[in-house]
Amino acid sequence: MKIGNVELGSRPVMLAPMEDVTDASFRLICKEQGADLTYTEFVSADALIRNIAATTRKLHIHEAERPTAIQIYGREVEPMVEAARIVEEAKPDILDINFGCPVKKVAGKGAGAGMLRDIPKMLEITKAVVKAVNLPVTVKTRLGWDCNSKIIVDLAEQLQDCGIQALTVHGRTRSQMYTGEADWEEIARVKANPRLKIPVIGNGDITTPEKLVEAFDRYNVDGVMVGRVSIGAPWIFREMTGLLRHGAIPEVTIPEKFALIRRQIRESVERIDEYRGILHIRRHLAASPLFKSIPGFRPTRIAMLQASTLDELEAILSHIENDILPSL
Repeated sequence: MKIGNVELGSRPVMLAPMEDVTDASFRLICKEQGADLTYTEFVSADALIRNIAATTRKLHIHEAERPTAIQIYGREVEPMVEAARIVEEAKPDILDINFGCPVKKVAGKGAGAGMLRDIPKMLEITKAVVKAVNLPVTVKTRLGWDCNSKIIVDLAEQLQDCGIQALTVHGRTRSQMYTGEADWEEIARVKANPRLKIPVIGNGDITTPEKLVEAFDRYNVDGVMVGRVSIGAPWIFREMTGLLRHGAIPEVTIPEKFALIRRQIRESVERIDEYRGILHIRRHLAASPLFKSIPGFRPTRIAMLQASTLDELEAILSHIENDILPSL
């Protein structure tokens, strides 16, 4: 599979863009674990052109994590074009447009999935961004605004006509948010359209290596994007690509998993500072399967998520790894 001149190989597995999750450190770790393409946190066009520091930091790409896409969102043509040109200077491999974010503060203002209620504006933005940069431009979107407006099959053709070079489809409508089940049959309909020539990437509910393989085998997508299941578990890419390419899920040991979690913590602190770095990593700790289903774990979990220093957090992690888990 290729996106423009970016060669991703057969059946690529991708790390989805996630706000407050896919920072440079996490992307690099996921790349090392097997992700074929990574995406930044989404970047507000308006904040980028105002040179907001927290936004411009999102443009940093580590050479070892490539290929990487930077994703932008906005609701007006000119700011999106200006933001796209700023992004191009950061030299990502791909520029992605977010027409899929369902959260109220984005979609409610007409950006992200909000664009599914204004298709002419969505197409106008897409054409303008494609024309403005020399990067391959891609789009990530949803099936439609709600169950009565699943427009993705026709929309995919319209976006292709705008010049995009790949399309990612999350198998839910905006009104579903992240509830219910992703509709992979609808994603398959997009892929089966003989008039669609660009790669189709499927997204939604890929939580196990087996589901990943099924997405390729049953729905014939060109690529699969993996999101929430990777939070606190970057080793999922090693497990998924192992089954996909070698027919077996490799064992990732408990010490290896703890080492990856500790690395995330350390690099988060190095990138920001101790207090805010630990705050940032709490989402990964809260979601990590390392700590699921441990009997009587609630007090330790609370302590872990309230720790405010590296020493305090390390003491708790060591207790879990060396005392709690071996006793189970």
